[in-house]
Amino acid sequence: MARKRANGEGTISKRSNGTWEGKITVGFDPSTGKQIRKSIYGRTQKEVRDKINELQLQYANVSTVEEIEAVEMTLSEWLDTWLADYIQDVKPGTKVSYTSIVDNHIRPVLGKVALQKLKPPMIQKFYNQLREKGLSAKYIKNIHGVLHRALDMAIKIEFIEKNYTSVCSLPKSEVKEIQPLDAPEQRRLLDAIKGEEYEDLIIVDLFTGLRSGELIGLTWDCIDFDKGIISVKKQLVQTRQTGAEYTFGSLKNGKTRVIMPAEFVIQILKRHRIRQAEMRLAAGELWNEGNFPNLVFTHRDGSHLSQPTVWKEFQKLLEKAGLEHHRVHDLRHTFAINSIMAGDDIKTLQENMGHYSAAFTLDRYGHVTETMRKASSDRMQRFIEAL
Repeated sequence: MARKRANGEGTISKRSNGTWEGKITVGFDPSTGKQIRKSIYGRTQKEVRDKINELQLQYANVSTVEEIEAVEMTLSEWLDTWLADYIQDVKPGTKVSYTSIVDNHIRPVLGKVALQKLKPPMIQKFYNQLREKGLSAKYIKNIHGVLHRALDMAIKIEFIEKNYTSVCSLPKSEVKEIQPLDAPEQRRLLDAIKGEEYEDLIIVDLFTGLRSGELIGLTWDCIDFDKGIISVKKQLVQTRQTGAEYTFGSLKNGKTRVIMPAEFVIQILKRHRIRQAEMRLAAGELWNEGNFPNLVFTHRDGSHLSQPTVWKEFQKLLEKAGLEHHRVHDLRHTFAINSIMAGDDIKTLQENMGHYSAAFTLDRYGHVTETMRKASSDRMQRFIEAL
């Protein structure tokens, strides 16, 4: 009577075409009552035996169908599962970004690798190749972040034991030097935009530090004129999918913040409300708020603005002022530096800017406080010398 083979034990036989075939039992399927067997092929008996030995190690602690599927799952298959089932808590735009990174970078290189065979040298080589292609250090870190998060979830559901992305080296990011407008440039800009269509928008941005998405997503119900405060609760965003529509999204750090701008800004907003009422009256039935009623800043027909539109109009105003190229985001940096120069502490600035920590704010604008400390030191020196 033939002996019943233990789970994982293999047999080898020669095929009619001269090659060799090995069979190994890797588990048991309770739904069918049958053993689950795998076939291995090779040109020589030794090649097949080596493959059987490798599979025996691979399936050593595997018995159920689910465990077998986990062992055989490729990284590409796991990423499909992760994108479909495990990132429901992220913003739509973030999910689009994750999918793009997976499809354009991770899957083409590592997708066919078995999830449980993904090792540090493979991942490190992948990162190095990204660098050789000329991708920025920041973007490589974004790719790393997606892969790391996907593998972390694979650990939580016990598909793998270790996340080897943690031991790989990443290129150092070079923080781009901020380019705020200095005081003379600000005066030239304010003079150039007087009477222009986007004058109020630029002024509000310059003296509140709102992100562009927050600015074009600001609604009148978020402004309390009696208390002189602005509640920043949402932003107007568009996902990167082709043809995607704009929608209200949560803030970058997910936290609503309340800012109390200078009285000058409140007066500008009061003036702008009157101007908008006049535009609405002039447009009559052509006034088109669409899905975004009550916006503070709109086109002349009441429709919402887009970030590219704001950027384009800002460049025109810079040219009129005779200033070099600046991003709209540089108005935010300008506000931050103006705040520090005006005496705001870092914690207050962090809250006004909506940064996730005061440490980040200090790291971003620490050079300004250094300049202020040097100026203070110089004043003290002059005082001492005058004694």
